[in-house]
Amino acid sequence: AKLFLDHKTLYYDVDPFLFYVMCEYDERGFHPAGFYSKEKFSDVGYNLACILTFPCYQRKGYGRFLISFSYELSKKEFKVGSPEKPLSDLGYAAYRSYWAYEVLKVLDVCEESELSIMDISKQTSIMADDISGVLQQIGLLKYVHGQYVICMPKDVIQEQLVKFTPTSIMT
Repeated sequence: AKLFLDHKTLYYDVDPFLFYVMCEYDERGFHPAGFYSKEKFSDVGYNLACILTFPCYQRKGYGRFLISFSYELSKKEFKVGSPEKPLSDLGYAAYRSYWAYEVLKVLDVCEESELSIMDISKQTSIMADDISGVLQQIGLLKYVHGQYVICMPKDVIQEQLVKFTPTSIMT
């Protein structure tokens, strides 16, 4: 990843990490398209240490697929997670889009009159700080009478869902 991501630190000891490699398959065999790594044991709840889709495989939805896969593993482990910070500009854009879409899906089907950020976190395995950050950015988290409130008019949620719906090959 260091070849493509300037801000990454180079570690020679890979034992503390798990690596998940995604490949494309064709008549010539398997071709690595990207990967992500995560620490085997993270004290701070990171579910992803490094993610990379190789340049020739970008814009196919593979990065979003790998992000989604990391959260699906978190669900299986009954944990909430977040990527290791800081994120690159492209990484932040990919995560913001993923978080917004997943949170909006929960809000869209919600029949409750009250729903907390922790409720959303339990359903998505996305860390509460990431949820509150994305809700603020898309204008659904308001500060009213000394506390934060999720404002979720259905028409606004539907409009935002369309905006953040994946449009690439893999969904």
